[in-house]
Amino acid sequence: MSNISVLTIDGPSGSGKGTISLLLAQKLGWHMLDSGALYRLVAFGAEKHQIDLQDEVKLADYARTLDVRFEQADDRDELATFLEGEDVTQGIRTETAGNAASKVAAIQVVRNALLARQRDFNQAPGLVADGRDMGTTIFPDAGLKIFLTASMEERADRRYKQLKGKGIDVSLPALLTEIAERDARDSQRTASPLKPAVDAIQLDTSNLSIDEVIQRVEQLCQQRFDIS
Repeated sequence: MSNISVLTIDGPSGSGKGTISLLLAQKLGWHMLDSGALYRLVAFGAEKHQIDLQDEVKLADYARTLDVRFEQADDRDELATFLEGEDVTQGIRTETAGNAASKVAAIQVVRNALLARQRDFNQAPGLVADGRDMGTTIFPDAGLKIFLTASMEERADRRYKQLKGKGIDVSLPALLTEIAERDARDSQRTASPLKPAVDAIQLDTSNLSIDEVIQRVEQLCQQRFDIS
């Protein structure tokens, strides 16, 4: 594996890993991999091109040739995402897209198709990799592995506020149900199930602010990597 510094941040939906990963990548000046976005993009593109989510062969072929571009900017709280030249940043962040992505992510041939693409993000000076199997499957030799979690109620509430802030009408009870279903699907799938790596540092963010989580993980980075 590469000698480039890699920080993996895994965890279930709503644990804060996306926000934390992006802010850390910006602070460290490192690249960022939002692996969940890749699965959302496959699901989103499959619907656009009328590919049945049960058709594993066509899904894998589409994933292998996915025309995607990410843009990172310090003044945004998310990566700008372009699929086939179209800005789909908001389109892939709906609950519908998230649930479809969870189903696509359970398909081994799709995961295989995206494996090399994810590892290609590992470039100097370093990488923050956000997902569910970054520390277990994609970057098993990462220098630092973090597994974030939070209570299901806290995660549903965060997601509710996030979607409401974007003007999206959503039900908190429905979100709680969807998160529970997604947790079960992600943790029980045979292909790279959601679980902490054996050498991951687990951090419950239920009662922590974003700044507090950033501070803790940044301290761990300073201890583990040659950064100031």
